[in-house]
Amino acid sequence: MSALAPTVQAFFTQRLIRERNASPHTIAAYRDTIRLLLAFTAARCGREPSQLDIADLNADTVAAFLDHIQTERGNSARTRNARLAAIHSLYRYAALRHPEHAQDIQRVLSIPPKRTNRALVTFLDHDEVDALLAAPDTGTWTGRRDHALMTLAIQTGLRASEMIGLNVADAQLTGAAHVTCEGKGRKQRITPLTKTTIAVLRVWLRERAGHPDEPLFPTIRGRRLSRDALERRLQIHAAHAATACPSLNGKNVSLHTLRHTAAMQLLHAGVDTTVIALWLGHERVETTQIYLHADLALKERALARTKPPDAKPGRYRPPDTLLAFLEAL
Repeated sequence: MSALAPTVQAFFTQRLIRERNASPHTIAAYRDTIRLLLAFTAARCGREPSQLDIADLNADTVAAFLDHIQTERGNSARTRNARLAAIHSLYRYAALRHPEHAQDIQRVLSIPPKRTNRALVTFLDHDEVDALLAAPDTGTWTGRRDHALMTLAIQTGLRASEMIGLNVADAQLTGAAHVTCEGKGRKQRITPLTKTTIAVLRVWLRERAGHPDEPLFPTIRGRRLSRDALERRLQIHAAHAATACPSLNGKNVSLHTLRHTAAMQLLHAGVDTTVIALWLGHERVETTQIYLHADLALKERALARTKPPDAKPGRYRPPDTLLAFLEAL
């Protein structure tokens, strides 16, 4: 067995699990990346993955792999950058264990991420929010569950994983009402609730009648909702709401759209971006700046406070016949 195989094993068991206590999502993402890289390199070199060495996974091979997942697997530039981040993490660990491969490792670490276009965030206005919340059939159990779930998501801006992970005990409706969730990086976060959300959750919890450690929004069989099931239910309600609010037809409504909607509601209410970052559980305040770029109303208010320049409209006229000749070419 080459030096690569035990290094990969130690990277997952010692660095990620034991030292960093990485989340299952991080471990799964890194695992998939390294598995794809090893399979690609094995096919390229004609050897089994366990027989590969660090020198086989040089910068040229890694660059070819990154091109492969974009051109042949159809991955986006963001996915490509996420794969590269996992490879960089492995190679930084390998650099400490195998200084004899320092040159190959450093060349891989020097591969830069690809720049990507940042699209404006999609969010719902007040009419679209009202139409979406009115879409579930509250005459059914699943309709009442979905209505409570979407009400909570729009007000708190919780991520899909955070919504799925909520238990009955995480919703505290007495005193300073709030929900407690575990966000990225295992960070605990407390989000206060409005009176409307409290009323909806109180009715739902009375009907839910579950134990404190059971899911707050379960399936019909009492299991925890999956991410796919959650997004599928939301798509059904968004399609139904579009009949009453046609502007929803042009929007891809996902749970992250509801998260953006919560952020924009806070921004329109005059809440500072540092508070919004804490509310959403952002690691950096700079991440919250995307909502400033997407808020056209905020830009229009800023424009209204500015003084327009005293410039007269008109076309440029060259003062000289030679310049006029050149201008006409």
